[in-house]
Amino acid sequence: MSKLNQSDVLVAGGGLAGIVVALEALRAGKRVTLVDRDTPDRLGGLALWAFGGMMLVGTPLQARMRIPDTPERALQDWLSFGELAADDTWPRQWARYYVEHSRSDVYDWLRNEGLKFLPAVNWVERGRHGDGNRLPRYHVIWGTARELIRCLVAALHAANTDNRLTLCHQHRITGLVHTAGKLAGAHAVNETSGEDVEFNAPVVVLAMGGLNGSHDECRANWPAGRPQTTTMLNGAHPYADGRLHHWVADHLAGRITHAGEMWNYAAGITHPYPHFPGHGLSTIPCKSALWLNHRGERIGPEPLVTGFDTHWLCQRVTEQDKPWTWHLLNWRIAAKELALSGAEHNARIRDKQFPLFVKDLLLGNHNLVRQLQRESPDFLVADSLPALADRMNALTSSLDVSHEVLQATADAFDANFLAGKRLQNDPQIRMIQHARQWGPDRLRTCKPAPLQRAGNGPYIAIRLQLITRKSLGGLQTDLQSRVLDARGQPIDGLYCVGEAAGFGGGGANGKRSLEGTFLPGCIMTARAAARSFLTER
Repeated sequence: MSKLNQSDVLVAGGGLAGIVVALEALRAGKRVTLVDRDTPDRLGGLALWAFGGMMLVGTPLQARMRIPDTPERALQDWLSFGELAADDTWPRQWARYYVEHSRSDVYDWLRNEGLKFLPAVNWVERGRHGDGNRLPRYHVIWGTARELIRCLVAALHAANTDNRLTLCHQHRITGLVHTAGKLAGAHAVNETSGEDVEFNAPVVVLAMGGLNGSHDECRANWPAGRPQTTTMLNGAHPYADGRLHHWVADHLAGRITHAGEMWNYAAGITHPYPHFPGHGLSTIPCKSALWLNHRGERIGPEPLVTGFDTHWLCQRVTEQDKPWTWHLLNWRIAAKELALSGAEHNARIRDKQFPLFVKDLLLGNHNLVRQLQRESPDFLVADSLPALADRMNALTSSLDVSHEVLQATADAFDANFLAGKRLQNDPQIRMIQHARQWGPDRLRTCKPAPLQRAGNGPYIAIRLQLITRKSLGGLQTDLQSRVLDARGQPIDGLYCVGEAAGFGGGGANGKRSLEGTFLPGCIMTARAAARSFLTER
């Protein structure tokens, strides 16, 4: 027996993009049905757990820090770093739209919704040769993305006058209803009861997330010739499996483009309390840590340092002989630099504890280091390098790391400091010194020093694995977020937003993101869709 639901707008997916679409439609007086596969407490999707960083252009925060940014400069960085092809028409148009509207559509809009940003702009994805963000653009929401979701969900309920919002949790959309050339809704199944449900609506907005939650899908799309690891962690969610993408492609001739482009991370660890099998956490790697292969040798000749080119880091770690690498550091470095991406492990920002946040910045986040020592099997601590090598081998059930090799690796790096600054000639030290020129980075990056200097605490090794995160490709859309068919024509009534649309156009970021383009991409594509269907209907 099928149940029937009628509304003006059907939103498939309860992540950030779906919530924004629903909010805009409700405020315009429409009846909205929002269908989400997860439980009510997870409304908000991955954004509920995200850190909340946003790449924004031309904001008052940038002006206050004397950052002379413009959309033109940001677009140059975007197109060159992402390597967008000349014939990538819709991704290029979405890239231009992003840099020209991130201030008004995201920064100003969120401020009007009552959200605030940390009073500093961070500098990420600079490019190994200065070919990424030439200026700091990374804004962080005060309260993390969890506060963003909390605020927008509250606004959603406040806009729900006359009970015009229907929330259907734990429902999976299995296909769309498309008759006589017109979209009429969707079929779904209630995954709790097993009951079939039919949703009738003249407008359907796909906001179901990306494809990378399915590692089968991820591997099927992996670009030929690009190194691929044998095992990897999941930093997306198994529900982001691409099934609805393929349904639209198979039945409505929608185009999935750039599916092989992914925003993965090179430094994942297993989640101590996994939400699903294979669940991983993405570390924000320490710039001062030495990045080693499975034998304890420093990966080179160009050292791996975070904050410059994540795409390149992922390729370097996946071409190693074994599917894990190591970070070698000490307690001093970890307390100053180590962080985990997301709201879970950034309590000072998430819970808006500003005095404690400043204290951790100045004195080090020793609580996080101790927590990882207690909870993470990938986080190893020892008082000597030989003892650390033994622990590394025990974790991997191998004899890969010899005492002599690990000692030689540390000694070779520390030799840079034997004659003072005059004779230092290590590229990692140069990159650290460059990063420390920017004030916010200086607060979170150690002054270069020998790894084995007395008083810097015990040694730490962190086992790292590739972790999947964002899909950079998706269903191709125009600037109104309308899904395009094989002829490049809009499918009447069908929209796609957020990660499902590759954050606009089926792949607006190209091969690389300037980092922080994902949450704003969800908001901008969602607001564009709402403007379109609210104007047309």
